[in-house]
Amino acid sequence: MNYRYLLSGLLLSLLGSLCHAQSICITNGEWPPYMGKDLPDYGPVSAIIEQAFALEGIEVHWQFYPWARAMLVAENGQCDGTAVWSSSKQRRAAFYFSQPILNNQTHFLYRKSQPFDWKSIEDLHGLVIGGTIGYDYGIAMQTAERNGQITLTRLPSEKLGIRMLLAGRLDIFPIDKVAAQAMLRQDFNAEQRASLAFHPLTIRTDPLYLLLSRKVPGNQKLLKRFNHGLQRLKDSGAYDSYMRRIDTE
Repeated sequence: MNYRYLLSGLLLSLLGSLCHAQSICITNGEWPPYMGKDLPDYGPVSAIIEQAFALEGIEVHWQFYPWARAMLVAENGQCDGTAVWSSSKQRRAAFYFSQPILNNQTHFLYRKSQPFDWKSIEDLHGLVIGGTIGYDYGIAMQTAERNGQITLTRLPSEKLGIRMLLAGRLDIFPIDKVAAQAMLRQDFNAEQRASLAFHPLTIRTDPLYLLLSRKVPGNQKLLKRFNHGLQRLKDSGAYDSYMRRIDTE
């Protein structure tokens, strides 16, 4: 037996295992200015996640999908995890949750030519409401949608939702305010922007998290390392620098 080749093979195998142990696959989606395939560093939130892992010696490999697919791929363990999501009972059962990475506020966007006000779910009855496939708008709205109290026209993208709102095919559209403002600046003209308004009442305010699949062995320990790296990033001031980029992306 040629022990040199055997030893070389074992060393290569060990090296391959070590390399694999120091990388992670995370699904991502399009959510400017927070995250996006064409943004610098894939967006400030992606950069925060990547740098937090890097501080722990772990390399991130991103895979971009439509949001519903991004969740499914991670939930099935085809990728280690997915970023970033709010908490729900169903997600808690399928994933380990990181420390919060950022907060988002969701508001209804509406046309100024069709004044809109609301204080409770009952005020939404009879309205043509948009929504994005795979998005969770909070217990009250999700329950009302499931029970048929309100109907959400679920769409593949928020940009399409805004276009349908402008065209009068929707009455209101729920959307993160910062993401909407970035989208309106980039993809819509001044007249279109001026015709829309945000209702001041928030639909929900949520912390958003990195989720690692419970189906992938070792993910619980990996998440602890991420949380440690995230805290180091915050302590260094780098986290705040990335967050300040959100308004300029």
